[in-house]
Amino acid sequence: MEKKMTLKQIELSVKELDIDEAIEKLYCYKEEYGDKVNSIIERYEKKKLKQEEQLNRYRAMCCYEDEAYQKGYGIIAGIDEAGRGPLAGPVVAAAVILRRGTFIEGLNDSKKLTPQKRDKLYDIIMKNALGIGVGVVDEKVIDEINILNATKVAMKQAVEELILTPDILLIDSVELKDVETPQVSITKGDAKSVSIAAASIIAKITRDRFIEKMDPVYPEYGFAKHKGYGTKEHIEAIKKYGLCPIHRMSFTKKFVG
Repeated sequence: MEKKMTLKQIELSVKELDIDEAIEKLYCYKEEYGDKVNSIIERYEKKKLKQEEQLNRYRAMCCYEDEAYQKGYGIIAGIDEAGRGPLAGPVVAAAVILRRGTFIEGLNDSKKLTPQKRDKLYDIIMKNALGIGVGVVDEKVIDEINILNATKVAMKQAVEELILTPDILLIDSVELKDVETPQVSITKGDAKSVSIAAASIIAKITRDRFIEKMDPVYPEYGFAKHKGYGTKEHIEAIKKYGLCPIHRMSFTKKFVG
């Protein structure tokens, strides 16, 4: 007589299957094992529903890319920045060219993701993108030309770093002058375009990792925790210890008198 499988064994038997295949097999198990399999089926059906919601959201975020493809543009670069608001460190911009038809599950505006999810997506984007360029403008230049102009410089640098020449640029909220490539400025583009969302993650992780490296260099400021933003802890440290070399003078004057 064949030994009956436990619920744990049933779940393990479908763990590596495609979601639809897993659900189909679970319903076969239900015919043999009855309603006790329902709890596993419910979990997988919820998982499938979540995947479908993610796919629909992703498809909606491809609208600007789809429109560009329909107009004949073949290579699309999404551009975004990280670090316009902090009191310290550089502003970082990224330009990302995704493969047409790519689906990256969970891709979203970097601000809406957990640090762990951003790290995971960063690796996926770095591995699968057709091209990635990064531009970095430090605090000294920010103080000289202001943060908006510094952001535009970083974005231009990011485009110039791409190994492919884009046919069109999708940019989060900014227009770049003196750039011949056609461009579309999209307000809150990191939540509306997959290319810009990917760029937002690359820019955010690149900047965060730089600031984290500065934490042991200037330990009194707590950079690893707040990434240079103007938290209460950071402002109190500035008032106590003064400024360090990576602080933006134009952002911190009111704290140091």
